[in-house]
Amino acid sequence: MRRKHALAGAATAVLALVLSACGGGGGTSQQPAQTAAGGGAQPAFNAGLTQVFNPSTKKGGTLKAAHSADWDSLDPGDTYYGYSFNFGRFYWRTLTMYKPGPGPEGNTVIPDLAEGLGTPSDDGKTWTYKLKSGLKYEDGTPITAKDVAYAVARTYDKETFPHGPSYLNELLDWPKDFKGVYKSADVDYKSAVEATDDTTVVFHLKKPFASMDYIVQMPMTAPVPKDKDTGAKYKEKVLSSGPYKFETNEIGKRFTLVRNDQWDPATDPNRPALPDRIEVQLNVNADDLDNQLISGDIDLDIPGTGLQPAALGKVLPDPALKARTDNPTIPRLWYVSVIPDNPPLDNVECRKAVMWAADRVANQTSYGGPLAGGDIATNVMPPPIVGQEKFDLYATPENKGDVEKAKQALTACGQPNGFSTTMAFRSDRPREKALAEAMQQALAKVNIKVELKGFPGSSYFSDYAGNTDYVKKNGIGLAGHGWGSDWPDGYGFMQAIVDSRTIRKAGNYNLSVKNPEVDKLIDQASSELDETARAKLWVDVDKKVMEDASILPVVWAKSLLMRGKRVTNVAYNEGQSMYDYILLGVE
Repeated sequence: MRRKHALAGAATAVLALVLSACGGGGGTSQQPAQTAAGGGAQPAFNAGLTQVFNPSTKKGGTLKAAHSADWDSLDPGDTYYGYSFNFGRFYWRTLTMYKPGPGPEGNTVIPDLAEGLGTPSDDGKTWTYKLKSGLKYEDGTPITAKDVAYAVARTYDKETFPHGPSYLNELLDWPKDFKGVYKSADVDYKSAVEATDDTTVVFHLKKPFASMDYIVQMPMTAPVPKDKDTGAKYKEKVLSSGPYKFETNEIGKRFTLVRNDQWDPATDPNRPALPDRIEVQLNVNADDLDNQLISGDIDLDIPGTGLQPAALGKVLPDPALKARTDNPTIPRLWYVSVIPDNPPLDNVECRKAVMWAADRVANQTSYGGPLAGGDIATNVMPPPIVGQEKFDLYATPENKGDVEKAKQALTACGQPNGFSTTMAFRSDRPREKALAEAMQQALAKVNIKVELKGFPGSSYFSDYAGNTDYVKKNGIGLAGHGWGSDWPDGYGFMQAIVDSRTIRKAGNYNLSVKNPEVDKLIDQASSELDETARAKLWVDVDKKVMEDASILPVVWAKSLLMRGKRVTNVAYNEGQSMYDYILLGVE
């Protein structure tokens, strides 16, 4: 069943205000955040966590945003970063979406393209969605159910689209000979997804699944008309279904969004569409990006993972700068994949040696410490996930590593003198570089020699750490990265990173967990209808992964987010695990 939440009264009132400003929600009114004499809201630490900071309905202006790397892809069928799911809603719409605004209700889903949430069949294996009337693309052509079904089917091809989620590949009842809409153009895929008329989309699952409304908020259901699909080149010119469309798009450099005059706000009460333009710079140095955000030269840090260590030293001691920040705990784990593809890490005892040798405090420091980085993680699932339990199979004195136990594990795996391996990290993320250096120093104490290799974030999973051939040919044994929940239960957090059956040639997010016992527990958990029993089974999955020593947890994430100087309608959304980008305006 979908997880339900209740908001505290104050948060409910604020959410009502923002939804009212968007044309939806409604009901109660609230007092806006305290305003300064100059007319803007008075900044305060954590002011955007439980209310909308600096609320406004004013349209106009240019929202200036920057990203410290390149996009993995602007194609809604080929993207899997949280920032992309969040930002993409400016130019795409999906069947459902996370409820806008702050507070726990941000974790619930509401209709977007669809008139309502999905209707399941009695056996839970068929889900039906009805589209609203009056939906159009930027060129004025109608959005149909066939376009949604086609969009889902095109994402099946993970060679053409390596980045996107694979949930629907695994859940839907695809024809055995279907390889995608390009390679199997003559194969009918209606056994998996079909449009029974212009407004009705029907999903056919292999087995019952209760969280379909959460899955269809992902961009795989953003409509794509078949006659406008250009395959791998579609990212260069995406046809908008949202309030903004592309004016320019220089891949790897910058792009600009402008208003889509075919978007009908009457069909979309959740997007206020306040700015006239949205300008995005790509591949901006992460530290320079922070400095521009502090100074007001840009309004939005797109990655949404928080200030870098260099900026923390400026912001935290300065009361005025700290007052522009929010410090949420998010359902995200930063971690190191301990990859069993290359010897000697194919031996579990060698992987355990890495666990014992790691300096957890140094790893936490690399992410900015307790405030900006998060709490030291001892297992995979973070605290915000329903049913999470904390346990520690590799406890060490003061969390700084245990050299003797690491050496015992090395002896047990036949490597008493240590071994050499390579650690991958995203070179455009200073915190991951710092983590790699901390791991290198800690493992050197037990004679595990680690060579460090940095790669661009935009192709990290498709070409390097997530590419099985590259990993094997280049001896990658460790890889730093992170994972946030796709929705807030065990399946929504764990399945994509621990189920070995999701692993393909490229575009992998499970880099290291390849254990049949884990897969068996996943099947038990995902088919368990009792919520309490299901949550306990996901804890069992977590324990089995830690016994396998194929994931080294670093921190359960917190981030220090900074509000731009000019932005209005700022609210931290729990579903997005960052600021709710579609609400933003500029003064």
